[in-house]
Amino acid sequence: MPAVFETPSALLDRVGEAFAPTDWVQIDQKRVDLFAEATGDHQWIHVDPVRAKDGPFGGTVAHGYLTLSMVNLFLPQLLEVRGMSMGVNYGCGKVRFPAPVRVGSRVRGVGKLLSAEPVGGGVQAVTVVTIEVEGQDKPGCVVETISRYYAENA
Repeated sequence: MPAVFETPSALLDRVGEAFAPTDWVQIDQKRVDLFAEATGDHQWIHVDPVRAKDGPFGGTVAHGYLTLSMVNLFLPQLLEVRGMSMGVNYGCGKVRFPAPVRVGSRVRGVGKLLSAEPVGGGVQAVTVVTIEVEGQDKPGCVVETISRYYAENA
């Protein structure tokens, strides 16, 4: 269940709050292949299981940017902001890929509200999202995602 904020301004009082983990999601070869098609990145470590078997990771791995894009799936599972007219992805701060995400593994998101500050008509929040890989010590991705939540009556 996501942490619920009844209004965008409620974020201001909860900086530092950690959120419960999301559901696990399997990273399968089909997802990787679809991402390769969408981005034009057909590097063999991602799309050629036969060649990748003898490569540096022992099999195919997800694109780093595919792992990063999972934040779009996980963020609404981490927090829910109500009483807003819209939410906008404003960008990212630091992004790191500490470990590869092997095809066949499961990932989930964990998060923490790093900061929140008023902006014209709403609140800008920075949430650090860590993409954990089941059975691995190092995460697949750590990102500071910046979101703007605009109040309904602003």
